Amino acid sequence: MRSDVIYDIALTMAKGVGPVVARRLINSLGCAREVLEASRGVLEKIPGVGSVIALQVKEPNLLKRAEKELLFLEKIGGRVLAQDFEDYPYRLKECEDSPILLYQKGKLNLNVKRSVGIVGTRKMTQYGRDLIVNVVKDLAKELPDCLVVSGLAHGVDGLSHRSSVELGLQTVGVVGHGLDMVYPAEHRALAEKMMSNGGLLTEFHSNCVVDRKNFVSRNRIIAGLSDVVLVVESGEKGGALLTADFAASYNRDVCAFPGRVGDAYSKGCNMLIKENRAVLVENAGDIIRMMNWDQKPSKKEPVQLSLFVELDARERLVVQLLEMEGRMHVDQMARKLQWKMSELSSLLFELEMKDLVRSFPGGVYGLK
Repeated sequence: MRSDVIYDIALTMAKGVGPVVARRLINSLGCAREVLEASRGVLEKIPGVGSVIALQVKEPNLLKRAEKELLFLEKIGGRVLAQDFEDYPYRLKECEDSPILLYQKGKLNLNVKRSVGIVGTRKMTQYGRDLIVNVVKDLAKELPDCLVVSGLAHGVDGLSHRSSVELGLQTVGVVGHGLDMVYPAEHRALAEKMMSNGGLLTEFHSNCVVDRKNFVSRNRIIAGLSDVVLVVESGEKGGALLTADFAASYNRDVCAFPGRVGDAYSKGCNMLIKENRAVLVENAGDIIRMMNWDQKPSKKEPVQLSLFVELDARERLVVQLLEMEGRMHVDQMARKLQWKMSELSSLLFELEMKDLVRSFPGGVYGLK
């Protein structure tokens, strides 16, 4: 962890400084420390900041509050993830409104190869319960390294987490408050069980005001962490539909279970399907096929690709990595190869020109 991460925490505690403004400040001045140490005059000249936000950034107690937050995290076994940390979730990083830092508690790997967000109503029916139990059971069987993402709320969220824990799938609950509490309180025991293979994640510091808009904000994080978002049951309005919209805006896949016409908690899913905002699925197998997660790498392909004499040694490394791993995000590739992003981007462009590599939405690459 960077010794100066306290400045990142302090910056997020300034009133009026959300993810977009925080990133604008950091991009303008270089880092959070430079932002907090800059004069009001300098801050006011940054486009989109102005005198009100500049005043809040210069609030004298921000660093003291940030220091208390670090001590609190140490006490509960939590930690902070800044965007430049290696284990900050790469999927979320590519979203323009992603938090500049996150707080986590538990044993989490947010950069797994596959992740599925499961969302829906708090008032699910028996039909919805059966769907969740079956889909998580099949995911655990077919994709045991999959991450299940949800929001720890009553209903669909809670059962998705509980089923994942029982079947050994890693699961993360994205919450709309700090790590000093669990909401709803009835899920404290469930949250504790999640810690050994998953845990809790939030962009909110402890002792923050718990507001309804916090839960809307956390929905975007659920979407940003997921390769695909599954809507199980939903009314015509609600957080699940907002999460689906966030997912679509991030170029993530969205799917939904259909329900009986006229059923209150099937209206949202049926609407998403009818309006082509979600793919109709009936089980986990449909999701796996939709995401091309059932495709096995060809054993002949490496031999064939090794015959391309125009590939230099570094290009061969990229091709061999994609042969072994399948589609990968550019951040994952850079970490795996331990290369600079500029260097990797240039090589990927060359491989695209040679018709060997194809780019997919969201910074993902794969072999043709």
